[in-house]
Amino acid sequence: MPRFHLVSLFPEFFDSPLSTALMGRARETGVVTFSFHDPRAFSTDKHRHVDDRPYGGGPGMVMQGEPVARALRSIERPGRMLLMTPGGRPFNQALARELALEEDLTLVCGRYEGLDARLLELFPLEPVSVGEAVLNGGETAALAVVESVARLMPGFMGKEESGEEESFSHGLLEYPHYTRPETLEGLPVPEVLLSGDHARIAAWRRAASLAATLAARPDMLDDAPLDREDARVLADQPRERPGRNLSFCLMHYPVLLGEKNSGASSLTNLDIHDIARISRSYAMGPFYAVTPLEDQLRVLEDILRHWTRGPGGRGNPDRARALELVRPAVSLDAAVAQLREHAGAPPRLVASSAVWPAHKRAPAPLTPGRVRDWCREGPVLLCLGTAQGLAPEVLERCDGQLRPLRFLGYNHLSVRSAAAILADRILGDYC
Repeated sequence: MPRFHLVSLFPEFFDSPLSTALMGRARETGVVTFSFHDPRAFSTDKHRHVDDRPYGGGPGMVMQGEPVARALRSIERPGRMLLMTPGGRPFNQALARELALEEDLTLVCGRYEGLDARLLELFPLEPVSVGEAVLNGGETAALAVVESVARLMPGFMGKEESGEEESFSHGLLEYPHYTRPETLEGLPVPEVLLSGDHARIAAWRRAASLAATLAARPDMLDDAPLDREDARVLADQPRERPGRNLSFCLMHYPVLLGEKNSGASSLTNLDIHDIARISRSYAMGPFYAVTPLEDQLRVLEDILRHWTRGPGGRGNPDRARALELVRPAVSLDAAVAQLREHAGAPPRLVASSAVWPAHKRAPAPLTPGRVRDWCREGPVLLCLGTAQGLAPEVLERCDGQLRPLRFLGYNHLSVRSAAAILADRILGDYC
């Protein structure tokens, strides 16, 4: 039986929700119990103040450490101590199951600009967040935690297995539900649910859960337990494909050949093959290889002829499909013109680089998510530099520059490795 200890400046906030429906019945029968601890009751100030201005200035007020510390120490058996804060560990069903094993849980509800940070050094407070939205205080978040944990307790739900059939319990969103009448304003219940075939119904519900998750929360699929049939169902689902608007442009000119010198680099077979395969794997648009050198263009043409129209393609059709995406271009302008004709709109230019922008006043680097948003709006040409990177004149032409992939240490990836990482970060598995 879990005991919840709620530390809040507004304990009355919990009166109605903790006395209603399943929670009210569970409280009456002793399945769950609650105690409330108001820091105001532990204030030594004659006006019972519990907040003050922040050191260093700034807006708002901060909850003082002393009253909160006294409130926490008044709890005889606090158990795990959670601090409700937007900057904490994301609260999910896995954490709810973990907390349901505890006999005591203390939930600290912040207010104002937050708590004095020294409380996290004095007590084993675990910051927990129920979402990225900013609330007036931690009480609403604490209610979400209480309800999620309590419903996992034996005796809380009328039907024990119903708690495991709901959203997030198996790493996926829940399938849709239907009840009488069979037709509602012209809309029938799916035929399979009326069939009585339990295997078909289970398969339909699994597929519906996968489809709902793909549409609303594709990020959850990264951690969901998927099997081969799940992968087939997901592959058959109609979905937005922003990757079709994203194209690589591999620049061999102008690129940096030294600290201040720019010029042309040599085209390599490996780069062309691997970046073409990346482009095909992520359902991207055409892949432009830029070089003004005639001998390099002939080398590229030989590669493409062998793999798209010659024996290489006949022996390896998958490789041929990838190499079909490659478009030679003599300059960045030529690549832009080709993509504009292909897409019917001028592309945004995005630069990739292993270094931060040189000027302190330069705009903040782009994130992969921002580039993904641009792909939803129209064509994007992602410029990759060979040799020692894109020349300054290319960077100046771009609408934005992605931040370096690895900026916390050693950072010398090959261009084809960087291309693969960029494609995955921008598009992921399900775009």
